[in-house]
Amino acid sequence: MNDDRRVRLTRAIDFSASLRYRSPDLSEQENLTRFGPAARQHGHNYRLEVTVEGIPDPATGMVIDLKDLKRVLESEIMARFDHRDLNRDTPWFEKCPPTPEQFARVIWGLLRGALGDLLHSVRLRQDEDLWVEVGGHEEDKS
Repeated sequence: MNDDRRVRLTRAIDFSASLRYRSPDLSEQENLTRFGPAARQHGHNYRLEVTVEGIPDPATGMVIDLKDLKRVLESEIMARFDHRDLNRDTPWFEKCPPTPEQFARVIWGLLRGALGDLLHSVRLRQDEDLWVEVGGHEEDKS
């Protein structure tokens, strides 16, 4: 539904995490062959951009109170991932490698659970020249 009263608000946070690409079904050598240097322990300084969309509340003029959005990002993202080993310290990457694509989907699911239909999209920047976007399309909202 196209409604010209709708606005999008984006908040960005930065966090660091270590990881390695590995499949538990493969030997160390097979993981190295498949994933190259990313199969070894390494880290990234991520930037996460979270966009919410809605009609601003007439009383406050806000789509969401920024304190509430900050609290969600602290509890759902920072507490779970900042300065963590994605393979060892989180349950999401026990069976699949924490590629940017997989990591962004995990983040989308966590934030979708916390923000519901307000969540429009997430953009996870792994490096200056590499990012993944999830959401922003009607089919992603189901």
